[in-house]
Amino acid sequence: MNPFFIVETTLTLDQASSALEAAVVAHGFGVLGHHDLGATLRAKGLPFPEQCRVYEVCQPQQAARVLGADMRLAMALPCRIAVFTEDGQTRLGMVRPEGLLNALSSDPQLQLVAAEVEATTTAIIRQAAG
Repeated sequence: MNPFFIVETTLTLDQASSALEAAVVAHGFGVLGHHDLGATLRAKGLPFPEQCRVYEVCQPQQAARVLGADMRLAMALPCRIAVFTEDGQTRLGMVRPEGLLNALSSDPQLQLVAAEVEATTTAIIRQAAG
């Protein structure tokens, strides 16, 4: 299975970013913060022509389940969803939570959490993309 889930959209980067923030909340997650990686790279003098925003999103109950099972998994949290451009096309995507967590743990309860989170974050991305 592809470790990435990426959807193209006709929205601009700003529109897709706003739609993502609304979809995150609508699905019971929260935006903990976001990083404008494109702007950061350009501010450091690097020629970076694309746009790239990374949103850290979390559903507290699911995060608590993961951390309650294995604190080392804090290094894999929170979930990240990117809104970026590539060759003039706006995309939204993420590393699939199931693949990530399954690579780090064989705990069946955590695999269930990862499946639930992936179902929701996939729905968030699809909703935001329109």
